[in-house]
Amino acid sequence: MMRLAIVLGAALGAEAFVARPTPKYMAVTRRPAAAKVNMDMAILPKINKLLKSPVIGGVPIVPVVAGVAVAAPVIKKILDTPSRTYNREENTVGKEYDAWTEEGILEHYWGEHIHLGWYSPQEMKDGYKKKNFIQAKYDFIDRMMAFSGLNALEKPPAKVLDVGCGIGGTSRYLASKLGSDSHVTGITLSPNQVARATALAKERGLDNTEFKVMDALAMKFPDNSFDMVWACESGEHMPDKKKYVEEMARVLKPGGVMVMATWCSRDDTEKPLDEVERKNLNYLESEWTHPHFISIEDYVKHFESTGYLETIHSEDWWECTIASWRHSIWVGVYDPWPVVRRPWVWYKTLRDGICLERFHRSFDTGLMGYGMVRARKSTEGYMVKDVTM
Repeated sequence: MMRLAIVLGAALGAEAFVARPTPKYMAVTRRPAAAKVNMDMAILPKINKLLKSPVIGGVPIVPVVAGVAVAAPVIKKILDTPSRTYNREENTVGKEYDAWTEEGILEHYWGEHIHLGWYSPQEMKDGYKKKNFIQAKYDFIDRMMAFSGLNALEKPPAKVLDVGCGIGGTSRYLASKLGSDSHVTGITLSPNQVARATALAKERGLDNTEFKVMDALAMKFPDNSFDMVWACESGEHMPDKKKYVEEMARVLKPGGVMVMATWCSRDDTEKPLDEVERKNLNYLESEWTHPHFISIEDYVKHFESTGYLETIHSEDWWECTIASWRHSIWVGVYDPWPVVRRPWVWYKTLRDGICLERFHRSFDTGLMGYGMVRARKSTEGYMVKDVTM
């Protein structure tokens, strides 16, 4: 330990010392500059001797360990500091998805669906890694369709809006499943995603889909435009969650179906978030350009406050989606070449891997939940009750 302390001190350009409590009665006096120089000169032979310490494969052990020990806190601080904070004016959400789309790495690993997958209790028991990662995402869409009540409708909705469509994976899947009598419109803030979504739809010969660059908080559609509004993992990026819900409800036709899936923070009504939880949430929000998270309960309140959404039902699907976080890391481990051959994305990929693991832990500890909310718009199309205060 003495050797390590000396090397650490030299590496940091500070006086070498061994940390120990200083008695309260002892005064700490700085050495004069000349005395410090003399001490430094005296310690150089010791440092030189340390550099010739035992080696492994020709590499001195102590200097390497010391270097790692010095660098570790600095590296940790860098990785703990969020790098992609939200800024609506700069459209950080659109730019981030533009970059991901251009890189192609996210599409390579996640396929056409930029959302979590669904895993049954039996699949979790057998081992989530045995399930096809991409198939889990298709299973999620099927489950979300069933949850929404879509499968029980007398006929498929004629006009569907996919809010936060990504590269259009879900939009195309819905268009294919619902048939040619249904038309699906996807909106996103990313021009690159729109271009990719449109190209993929053309490749599949789907002419009942279209994609637009549009802000979900200020949609250009008239009131009562869609028979169904679908929103999968887009609420996370909305700075105004209430407006987000209101806009989706506004463009939904009377009697129409609205369904939403989104990452949520735990409800803090009875138990406020402590300092550690707040710090963890801040990282998760700011690393992937999220303005803030809210609870499932708060989303339900926003649904209720519209005044014309009824039969509102919510669930927390954290248990059947949590495997997605670590599964997405493992698919990269099993197939590293897309990242290895792109050195310029190594650092970003490292950060993304760390963020994925932190999301897993936050869902596992209950700090985060996976909110599912569905509702129908009243057939009258106006407030079914007065919700104003």
